[in-house]
Amino acid sequence: MGIGYWIIIIGIGLISMLVSQRLKSKFKHYSKVHLRNGMSGAEIARKMLEDNGINDVKVISTPGMLTDHYNPQKKTVNLSEAVYSQRNAAAAAVAAHECGHAVQHAKGYEWLQMRSKLVPVVSVASSMSVWVIFGGLVLGASTGLGYTVAVIGLIMFALGTLFSFITLPVEYDASNRALVWLKNRNMVSQQEYDAAEDSLKWAARTYVVAAIGSLATLLYWAMAVFGGRE
Repeated sequence: MGIGYWIIIIGIGLISMLVSQRLKSKFKHYSKVHLRNGMSGAEIARKMLEDNGINDVKVISTPGMLTDHYNPQKKTVNLSEAVYSQRNAAAAAVAAHECGHAVQHAKGYEWLQMRSKLVPVVSVASSMSVWVIFGGLVLGASTGLGYTVAVIGLIMFALGTLFSFITLPVEYDASNRALVWLKNRNMVSQQEYDAAEDSLKWAARTYVVAAIGSLATLLYWAMAVFGGRE
């Protein structure tokens, strides 16, 4: 692997770490902005699901920090311990965001459906793609077999990159649904709304960094493979 690859990986890793640290800092800061309505993250989630006519999704607690997610197969909104039981702006933002995914699922949101179809393929391809590309380069990208193997690896990696970019509208839409609901249902004050909006903005940036990083890495490997044909 060339030095260019490691520069990309280290650079993306540093940016990702900085954004992640900023997100944790924002979450900690807005965890001190207590909700005037006194509702916990779990209660916020159940209320949003109810208001959207969703009765077949359970809200459960899951271990860890910022491990919140929606599981469309099990139909569960999984909230981290800090979100599930806390009664602050950060918890409200995250809980409503995850319910935003449940609303997407219930309404057949196209980008979520597309993303869900890619999950089983990407879960396998993403873990193997770099090694397949590297294997092709070792065999020799200028030769028939090596080139074919490397291109297969590129296609596998490209699926992961596509998945990263499809994730962006899914995440931003879920945040928009959450913020609209919080505001229209008068669930938060203006200060609490601003805190929730800022929390979700930084959460979304982690996905943006991941997508850009995946694209940059894909372009690097593409140049390595196709450059070897010259």
